Amino acid sequence: MKKFSKLLTLLMILVMCASCFYGCSSDKKEENSSKKIKVVATIFPVYDFLREIGGDKIDLTMLMTPGAETHSYEPTPKDMKTVSNADFFAYVGGDSDEWVDKILDGNKNDKMKVVTLMDCVKTVDEEHVEGMEEEHDHDHDEDVDGKDDSDKDKDEHDEHDEHDHDHDGDEPEQDEHVWTSPKNAIEIVKKLTSELSKVDPDNANYYKENSKNYIKKLEDLDKKFEDVVKNGKRKEIIFGDRFPFRYFVDRYGLKYYAAFPGCSTDTEASASTVAFLTNKVKEDKIPVIFHIELSNNKIAKSIAEATGAKMLQLNAVHNVTKEDFEKGETYLSLMEKNLKPLEEALN
Repeated sequence: MKKFSKLLTLLMILVMCASCFYGCSSDKKEENSSKKIKVVATIFPVYDFLREIGGDKIDLTMLMTPGAETHSYEPTPKDMKTVSNADFFAYVGGDSDEWVDKILDGNKNDKMKVVTLMDCVKTVDEEHVEGMEEEHDHDHDEDVDGKDDSDKDKDEHDEHDEHDHDHDGDEPEQDEHVWTSPKNAIEIVKKLTSELSKVDPDNANYYKENSKNYIKKLEDLDKKFEDVVKNGKRKEIIFGDRFPFRYFVDRYGLKYYAAFPGCSTDTEASASTVAFLTNKVKEDKIPVIFHIELSNNKIAKSIAEATGAKMLQLNAVHNVTKEDFEKGETYLSLMEKNLKPLEEALN
């Protein structure tokens, strides 16, 4: 009897151990399957694309603080650590992102997948169109003999398609604002989906399905812009601000004039630039003078007051205000808001 009792006790112990082992293994397996990959994006457009693709399957972080100026961003030690610990890192890839190279060069996380937006599409040079502020010290806008350089500039710039040239002897910068064309956004989303699926194959079908649905919305947005431009009475827009819409105007066949190129750090234009844009608005009977989001609007306001043109905002979606971010604004919602102002400007 004692022998049987000992055997029964031993059997119970084995059953308990087996149960514990199975339970612990199941918990570990469940924990591993629910672990999200860490995805980091530098600025809002790529953050929002990844948010649409990854949904609740990724742990997504945006480095840029809502409302901050993207072109003067400096990463904090915390930002550097966040990037180094990422499974997937996406950034624009232009001159404004030179700081990224330093982080990646010293990064020991060789498993991290890196995607740059500028590698997803065909890029173009940042251009200087007629009347646009040059990238130099504005104290030298006039020659020592008192002659205004703007007259020489006008002779050099007759058609905006021929304006790509070298001002300082260096190679021209590539325009970074590739996302402003919905057509480009589609290509970017496709690339992000493909690379994300390689990093996290278990959720690849989920990412692809989200991407497919999102691309349909981007295609619809692209068609809406096509219709607005097609039905417009004019094909010219004017910005009293920086101009990050090169890919946008190229996509829809629009001509433009602006105070600064897209990546300019300037906010104050010379008198000759303001005068040129003011005269353009009057001569071409332009009804709207545009500015971009997070701008001080000073130049656009000055031109509007001098011409009677309406001052309106066209969203470049390079960043969003804290309020809009908390409200859940997206690339799509902000670009949709551009339809009405653009229609008004072209009619």
